[in-house]
Amino acid sequence: MTEAVLHGWLVGGLFVMAAATCAVLLWIDAPYGRHLRPGAWGPEVSARLGWVLMELPASVFFFLVFLAGDAAGERVPQVLAGLWLCHYLHRNFVYPLRMPAAGRTMPVLVAAGGFAFNLLNAYLNARAVSHFGRYDPDWLTDPRFLAGAAVFAAGFALNVHSDHILLRLRRPGRTGYAIPRGGGFRLVSCPNYLGEIIEWGGWALAAWSSAGLAFFAYTAANLGPRARSHHRWYRARFRDYPPERKALIPWLA
Repeated sequence: MTEAVLHGWLVGGLFVMAAATCAVLLWIDAPYGRHLRPGAWGPEVSARLGWVLMELPASVFFFLVFLAGDAAGERVPQVLAGLWLCHYLHRNFVYPLRMPAAGRTMPVLVAAGGFAFNLLNAYLNARAVSHFGRYDPDWLTDPRFLAGAAVFAAGFALNVHSDHILLRLRRPGRTGYAIPRGGGFRLVSCPNYLGEIIEWGGWALAAWSSAGLAFFAYTAANLGPRARSHHRWYRARFRDYPPERKALIPWLA
């Protein structure tokens, strides 16, 4: 079996994982944050350490695999890699430093699962853009790339701004949970998740690859049910929770 064939099978497997993940998360709340029951999922580590280790392959391994590609020195793959790393360098190193670390933990099982997924996903997408993909030099002016890059940037901005609002709720001196307000929270309970889904939809369009599409499908399948769980939790906990807010999609659901 050639690597190209294996890569194709793994991309197909990621689509299957997306469907399975969605089915499981519609039944079980993901064990982290407000949904974590201490000890129920085995040993735990610091949430900050767990987050950094979990996301590490998405930045470091992606970069290493990208460099090994035959087209790594070409401009279009480099721009696509820049989009990817823009998200993951922030997610891997900037966001964890802003997390409130005191007393917050993450199951080792969750961190290990995230690490394994990011290892696979980083390989698939890095290889897709720097080795198996074929991009003409004028791809950067193609409407698909331009639209995808614009969608990616909009999603990234929404994701980062929404995380900023959530982090401000956890400043020192504040205890417990509060209703997030402003920004995308005017419309949905989880604009951070919506932003990330939008990002990877933009990436799939800009990269125009089956690996990018599979990652977009997995992101939606993973974060959609989580947004639904968060929305239910907010409504159950706060009597004054804004009734007009939807879970993930403004005005719809």
